[in-house]
Amino acid sequence: MPRREIETVRIGAKHQVTLPSQAVAALGLHRGDYLEVRLHNGRIELLPVAIVPRHQAWFWTPEWQAREKEADEALALGDFTDHKDVKGVIDRLKL
Repeated sequence: MPRREIETVRIGAKHQVTLPSQAVAALGLHRGDYLEVRLHNGRIELLPVAIVPRHQAWFWTPEWQAREKEADEALALGDFTDHKDVKGVIDRLKL
């Protein structure tokens, strides 16, 4: 079982806490990063999260990510057509 590092932090003004530098370094956190706060069985859990602007949220839907995976697989297999110009792309789309 891995050894758990335990440090004590104090709640300060405005309910702020300072995260131990070892924890910050181990998780690759930086000033300005966001953490999700969860209450779980009488504990507080802090989870690193990436905030996605609302106008880009569509890209991270399960449906779109499935299509991205299909496209990546097709590219890896060489299953694509390379066009020299926009006219070639448009002509291909008209088929």
